[in-house]
Amino acid sequence: MLHATKTPESEEDVSCLPLEQALAALCKASSDPLRLQVLRVLREDSFGVSELCSIFDIRQPALSHHLKVLASAALVATRREGNSIFYRRAQLGQRVELEALQNDLYAAVDLIDLPPAIDQGLQALYRQREANSRNFFRDNAHKFRAQQDLIASYEQYAGTVAELLRDAPLEQRHTALEIGPGDGRFLLELAPGFQRVTALDIEAAMLEQAKARASEAGLDNIDFLHGSTDDKRLQGLNADCVVINMVLHHTPDPAKVLREAARCLNTGGALLVTDLCRHDQGWARENCGDLWLGFDPADLTDWASEAGLEDIASVYLAQRNGFQVQVRLFGHHSMSKGRTA
Repeated sequence: MLHATKTPESEEDVSCLPLEQALAALCKASSDPLRLQVLRVLREDSFGVSELCSIFDIRQPALSHHLKVLASAALVATRREGNSIFYRRAQLGQRVELEALQNDLYAAVDLIDLPPAIDQGLQALYRQREANSRNFFRDNAHKFRAQQDLIASYEQYAGTVAELLRDAPLEQRHTALEIGPGDGRFLLELAPGFQRVTALDIEAAMLEQAKARASEAGLDNIDFLHGSTDDKRLQGLNADCVVINMVLHHTPDPAKVLREAARCLNTGGALLVTDLCRHDQGWARENCGDLWLGFDPADLTDWASEAGLEDIASVYLAQRNGFQVQVRLFGHHSMSKGRTA
């Protein structure tokens, strides 16, 4: 979860204001239809100023004014990624007396039906994000491993992921799904433990690499599927385990990917996610095709909870280059919680 932070766009900390001024700031921020639509768009995602300008078809000076008003009322949180500032709805940072009012405001905002033009702009941005990611992997499939190793090499986290998978309290181990298998290295760990495995990837070149690696290892229980997590062919899959290794930071909508992955799970199944913790290394966007500079652990927890899952176990691995990898195991609410390491 992101905290409201002070940026050049923000004004005085709302917690320092007299109650009547803080209340007035909150009322002012919620009095404009455009600002309410911005809060609606920011419900599950964060966007840079230029992205919001494209969604709302508005010039940056005008939008910056509205963001400043929202920041003054502690309704938006910010984070810096390289030279860009990204905005998201603030869940914390409001003074105690106004928390209930803020929560009621968000509940009402979530009922807003976005105008078709704004919804189309939002979907166009997601398509552009996905295209950027796909183009990167299409153009760099031949050097995938070298690019990945710039941040966290497979060998640095694979053993922990495999151990967590072996110890996962799965009711059965019939079917597994790996989303974004990359060059297929983890399939060599996954396939021997399940009767049938589906490997899903949006990039055909990467899927061919995974297929070749599996064939070389003599694995014949893997179905390779070219598509995304909203592919209709996944309906009724009922996987006992879904694995997502170092993929979410390449996706335009990670919360959506987790929801769609959760829909593929059996009741007694588990979702295993490996990804980067939040960092500030903006060069990863150009060099590694990253759309996100990692995630706060609380973000993954919240998205999993919205998908009907909860933490079973969490392990955090520090890397020598300063990055940190989080390995998370989520299961349905009926499954017992584990430990955090």
